Amino acid sequence: MEGLAHESEGRGESASKGATKDMGKMLGGDEEKDPDAAKKEEERQDALRQEEEERKAKYAKMEAEREVMRQGIRDKYGIKKKEEKEAEAQAALEANAEGSLTRPKKAIPPGCGDEEEEEEESILDTVIKYLPGPLQDMFKK
Repeated sequence: MEGLAHESEGRGESASKGATKDMGKMLGGDEEKDPDAAKKEEERQDALRQEEEERKAKYAKMEAEREVMRQGIRDKYGIKKKEEKEAEAQAALEANAEGSLTRPKKAIPPGCGDEEEEEEESILDTVIKYLPGPLQDMFKK
């Protein structure tokens, strides 16, 4: 039986030597050095850069086509681009603010201002209309 034990031990040793060699490769030791590895890596990087440039060119072309379509729609319906609207508003503010030291005045909406007195008179006239006849005569005098 002793002889059998030695035989299995011998097999175990040779099997374990191969396993440790594989483990060493996995962990980064005893790797075979490829002399063309740097050249291959550079070629791979160049291929990746070229693919990226092609992808960017493809999407730039697609976006240009979309912008042409958008501009056609804007022209058809008379819509201005957001940037154009902002630029016009900014130019209008700057034109109004030239030579002024204060902020621009707010626009007064129609119906405000001098018309208030007329509105009060019209309200008074409306109230007088609903009063009985003798009272209307008193207020009119």
